[in-house]
Amino acid sequence: MDDQVEILKALADKNRLLIIEMLSCGELCACDIMDGLALTQPTISHHMKILQHAKLVKRRKEGKWVFYSINQEKVDELQGFLKHLTSFKEDCVCKGATQESCYCR
Repeated sequence: MDDQVEILKALADKNRLLIIEMLSCGELCACDIMDGLALTQPTISHHMKILQHAKLVKRRKEGKWVFYSINQEKVDELQGFLKHLTSFKEDCVCKGATQESCYCR
């Protein structure tokens, strides 16, 4: 669950959500992201470092250009985690609680 917490923390920022949305259209150069969001290069680097650390974004360098794309495998894992988290389970976290104190019912 620690990986998912790290991903959700990375997504808890408006600019990083906008970057993910931009990358949903395909691979982009860092300069395109910078221009699209009207942010400085250091700010973009900061956000991309966080997204890469969470493994949500892949980085590819071509000469002096850096290109970013969504790590679809990690996004799929997150979607599965959220589906599991929000679905009914017989082995819920309140298992063992008395009927009166169970907050899932």
